[in-house]
This record gives sequence, structure tokens and C-alpha cells, in this order.
Amino acid sequence: MAGSGADGSVSVTGGKSRFDDIYDRPDPRAYFGRLAPLEYEIPHHAQPVFRRVAAERAAVDDGRSHQPTVLDLCCSYGINAALLNHDVTLAEMAERYTSPAAQAMSTAELIAWDKEFYAQRRRPDAVPVIGLDVSSPAVQYALAVGLLDAAFTDDLEQGPPSPQLDHALAEVGLITLTGGGSYITDRTFTALLGGARRPVWVSAFVLRTVSYEPVERTLAAHGLHTTVDSSRTYPQRRFTDAREQQYAIEAVRKLGHDPAGLEEAGRFHSLYYESRPDTAR
Repeated sequence: MAGSGADGSVSVTGGKSRFDDIYDRPDPRAYFGRLAPLEYEIPHHAQPVFRRVAAERAAVDDGRSHQPTVLDLCCSYGINAALLNHDVTLAEMAERYTSPAAQAMSTAELIAWDKEFYAQRRRPDAVPVIGLDVSSPAVQYALAVGLLDAAFTDDLEQGPPSPQLDHALAEVGLITLTGGGSYITDRTFTALLGGARRPVWVSAFVLRTVSYEPVERTLAAHGLHTTVDSSRTYPQRRFTDAREQQYAIEAVRKLGHDPAGLEEAGRFHSLYYESRPDTAR
């Protein structure tokens, strides 16, 4: 698997640029420093959607005494958890982590700064959130500042959940995803749903360059019905260069989408897929 170079250069796998190195830093400053200039925005669009769906899922009586947990797939530094449970915007987070004040701090100082920041902005309707991401530094940071209640680095593309993750899956009622659809497949969802003990809903923003059909089939096999409004798209970020744009245009055309005014205008776009048990529709 190709990644970004130590000098910050971007490598390519399958036509899409990769930013592997920004997920292996001990804190999110490089993440925002690299993605903010590309106007990365999909978590912003997901914020109100995830809040709505999390509230709807929590309102369902599934016979369990505890509030259902949200599992954020490919959670990195806990961005979606921050936006779900705190009065903060993605733009504010980008400004915070790229600020001169943040740049002058050590990671330990940034952790202390963030713990206070997020604690003061915790919403009264906050829900339990656990994260899954193969990057240990990223999830450890999210844990340290209080964004995640638990975090796991299991690679479910390669093997089954660890006993620790399997135990945590018993309380999961909602799985969320933004941006990870290019890197995980139905194998990950099979593993997650296989460990579920509660009815699980799935809210996923997936790039139009990626076919979600294998995942939909897996979800259907577990009793979930998936809906998508193909007429509405959500911009993810600007392309890194013309080569990446051409890759995206060709990929969406192969999947039967029209890139006019979307990928042809210079950005990746996502579709929103929502999956619920047939009984919840």
C-alpha cells in the first residue's frame, strides 16, 4: 500500500491520492494542516445527519437498559465524535489545529488544551461513541482528550474482531462512516454485524467513485434495508491534481453516475446511504 512521503508529498493508489502519514501522527495538527487547504468538508455535512440518526436510534426501545453506542468507522482523531457530541464545527476545529497557538504546543500540551475545550462544549444529548481505526496514534489521541469512550485498531479486512472489540459490539446500535468507504469493504461490515447484539443502523457517506453494492448486500443479509437519494450529493474535498480528478471522473462514469457539475467541477462527491432493520422503516 502506497502512502505519503516523509516530505509531505502525496502518493497514489488506484488513482486516488493517499495521505497515510497524517493519520500516524500523535495529534491531529498534520491532519488538518493537509486537508484544510483542500477544503475537506464531508464531516461538516455529516454532523446534522449523524445527530438526527443517533437521536432516532436512541429513541428506539430495543429492550436494553443502556443507551445504544455509536461506532464510528475509520474514526481517525475522533472528528465525527467531536462534531456529534460537542458544540463545535469542522471549520472551528480546522482553525484551532492550524493556529499559531496550536503549532507552538507539544502533544501533551495540546491534549490538555483539547480536554478542557471539548469538556466545556459537551452537549447534554451526547451519546456513547467508540472508534475503530487501524491508526493507533489517532485513536489514542481521541481517547486521551475524551472524544471516544473506547477505541480499537482491529483490521477487520484481515481478521475477526478481538475479544475486546467483540465485547464492545454488544452495545452498538449505530455505525457511522465518512470517507472510509474507499478503504474498507463488506468484510468489515460482516465482522461488525456478526458481533452485534442490538439492532444496528448504518449511516454512511461514500464517495461516488466507490460501489457500495457489496456492502448493501451484506447489510441486507443481516436484515437491513438501505436507502439512498442519488440525486443529492455531498462534496468531500477538492482534488489534489488533474490526475486525481480524471481518475474520479472515469470511476463515477463506470458506476453509472454523471460527473457534470460535480467531479468535473473539481471535487470528490459522496452519496449518503442509510440502512435500518426492515422493522424500523
